[in-house]
Amino acid sequence: MTDDAANAPGAPGAPPTWSSSEKDAVGTSHFSSRVWFTIGHGILNEVYWPRVDRPQVRDLGFIVADDDGFWSEVKRDASQDVRHLEPGVPAIVVTHSHPRYTLTLRICADDHADVIHIEARLTDLRDASDPGRLAHPLRLYPLLAPHLGFSGLHNSAWTGTYKGRAMLFARNGAAALALASDPGPVRQSVGYVGASDGWQDFATNGRMAWTYRTTEAGNVAGMTELVLADGVARLALGFGTRPEEAGLEACAALAGHFENAWDEYVGNWHGFLRTVSSPPSDVSEEDRALYLTSAAVLRTHADRTVPGAIVASLSIPWGNTRNDLGGYHLVWSRDLVESAGALVALGARRTARRTLAYLVATQEPDGSWVQNQWVDGIAYWSGVQLDEAAYPILLAGALRRGGAVEMHGMAGSDAAAFEHLLTEDALEHMIASAARFIARTGPATEQDRWEEDAGLTPSTLAPVVAALVVAADHSPEPAATYLLELADDWNASIEEWTYARGTRLSREHGVDGHYVRIASPQVLAGAPISTPVPVRNRPPESSMIPADEMVGTDFLALVRFGLRMANDPRILATLAVTDALLRTETPSGPVWHRYSGDGYGEHEDGSAFDGTGIGRGWPLLVGERGHYELEAGRDARPYLEAMRRMGSAGGMLPEQVWDAAPIPARGLVPGRPSGSAMPLAWAHAEYVKLLRSIALGHAIDRPAAAWHRYHGMAPTATRAPWRFTAPRPAMVAGRVLRLELLAAARVRYSVDGWQTWADIDARDTGVGVWVADVPGSDRLRPGAAVDFTAWWPEAGRWEGRNLRVTVSEAVDSGPSRSSSG
Repeated sequence: MTDDAANAPGAPGAPPTWSSSEKDAVGTSHFSSRVWFTIGHGILNEVYWPRVDRPQVRDLGFIVADDDGFWSEVKRDASQDVRHLEPGVPAIVVTHSHPRYTLTLRICADDHADVIHIEARLTDLRDASDPGRLAHPLRLYPLLAPHLGFSGLHNSAWTGTYKGRAMLFARNGAAALALASDPGPVRQSVGYVGASDGWQDFATNGRMAWTYRTTEAGNVAGMTELVLADGVARLALGFGTRPEEAGLEACAALAGHFENAWDEYVGNWHGFLRTVSSPPSDVSEEDRALYLTSAAVLRTHADRTVPGAIVASLSIPWGNTRNDLGGYHLVWSRDLVESAGALVALGARRTARRTLAYLVATQEPDGSWVQNQWVDGIAYWSGVQLDEAAYPILLAGALRRGGAVEMHGMAGSDAAAFEHLLTEDALEHMIASAARFIARTGPATEQDRWEEDAGLTPSTLAPVVAALVVAADHSPEPAATYLLELADDWNASIEEWTYARGTRLSREHGVDGHYVRIASPQVLAGAPISTPVPVRNRPPESSMIPADEMVGTDFLALVRFGLRMANDPRILATLAVTDALLRTETPSGPVWHRYSGDGYGEHEDGSAFDGTGIGRGWPLLVGERGHYELEAGRDARPYLEAMRRMGSAGGMLPEQVWDAAPIPARGLVPGRPSGSAMPLAWAHAEYVKLLRSIALGHAIDRPAAAWHRYHGMAPTATRAPWRFTAPRPAMVAGRVLRLELLAAARVRYSVDGWQTWADIDARDTGVGVWVADVPGSDRLRPGAAVDFTAWWPEAGRWEGRNLRVTVSEAVDSGPSRSSSG
């Protein structure tokens, strides 16, 4: 297949990077093909194969030239118009407009083969009488940068043929690609990026002058020269485990008509749209379009080889500055459930059930899920986030319960459909295992939802409490009773752990206190809420911040999950503080930062996040605020519209938008996408759910079980839980001291300083926790104490130390009510 010729010079090439994360569109076949593509700056960016988490191409761009000194790289020199053929159909039409030419691209995936189709129409805008137009007609030069093996390193490329058809090849291990064209190339060349690639050829010579035929391993690229007799070219980018397979795929694609491939691709996406619930009739055309586009974006992020897996984003944040292995094309269980919830809201219930089956299959033996993973379940980052164990329970409960309250019109008969994907035993085991993990591990989380800190945060506690209530509905006794008691205890303690009073921030903003973004786990051992916590995306010298000096939008989860009312004085007080510190007005509408002091974003000068930076506004937080406004009885549509305006021209919603002064040189415009991930599946899910929630009148994903139990009010605390991981030094008078142990034990206790003592056996709750309620502890007066120790029968030993909890005066923790028991 390879012609013998001199290697290209300049090995191994410049350090590789991915393309910009600012995508115009994403797409894939809605049939059997295993390729996913992205569009950025009007050209093909990362292409994923054979799974949605495996990027294999950096980009495929174009140069237009006349072989007489004029040349233009279309993504830099031409203006671009990128659009979907229609909302919800990711058949992409790109028009590049330049004073000298117009280049129109139509891009889609093959429905039956691992191939990307591109039709290119080049129009020369010079006057027909211009002698140069005849003497030096415009030619098209596709530029391909493979990153096979999801890396820009160790790729090799060559010019060759398959069955007599000339094409470009590249390979890295068991991944290969081939780029074929019709008409066939006049000339081809491969080289090392930054040294001997096609762009360097034009930059050096003003025309294609190099025809290198092979490279060794490195960061490589290829270029072909196409002479277009009728102004039209077809390209087929094929993939395979061997070059011959990739060449076969590309040749077979070119043997068919482009229109047939295009029409079939569009037709299958029309079939998907017929399964999508129509948006409410009173939404604007713009919101209707983004609703359908979001449906397609979420479906595009789903893997086809491992059903149910959905990655967070088909992008690498600030990818044009790095060669990261992971990026966001990984599965986070939280993001996965957010996406699945939106798919259910869209009417795609079967896809959501597949997601639940995937979660069952990828659950760890201890009941947790890893921080994130490849679609095959192999961990990438191994941190543990308590909410990521809660969200699958909530999804299971919502799908099993059905009804408009939880998931907008899902019929109860759908529960029978679980048997086609998931047995009842498997589902019950997943719920029980996840609840057991939460009960044994909480209430503090190893990582918050922003994957940065350990501790206690409302954004974790809210879904965790709700999940315990849902799990109780699906648990036998005694587990059901204990899970409800645990939910009540943690719910009643949220303000004790995370609401700070009399702080500098509360005084400055005229309120009595506020929820903190996250409190140190040391609070469980009696440390003050002000105990410093680290901010891991800030320089080391400024990374430790007193917890009561840092607020975030996390507290809104308490309202969304039905644990607090929207008009709770503590919620309103925190709104005043966070709006003053985190809200930014942009031309697109208001946007909120994650938390004060956040360092995850571009630097002040607009340069890329490199481990530190300045956090920017998040559109998904606009959606979360919209859900809060809805619960408060106000119009949430302005927040829906703001989210839409923050998207790209192609309808992609970003992770962050720029919210400082414009920096034109870096393409940073207030209220418009920054260099973070785009599209973010979670943001699209939030948009879909907000649109549906507005029609429903409350948050569509509010767990009915939690709402029915709490109705937005904290339960009255009757117990004071103690565990070795949460060794409270004191308890409020009038409460029962509950000892929660992770193994069977006999507790020896005294309420009179060991003058007398008694033994009680801790009872098994059925979820891996043994509890002992100390008799008479609720009758002790302030100043008294409970002393205790434990005998561990399985180990055959005493604890070897005495422990003590003192009794203190009662404090006012705000509005509460008795739980329903």
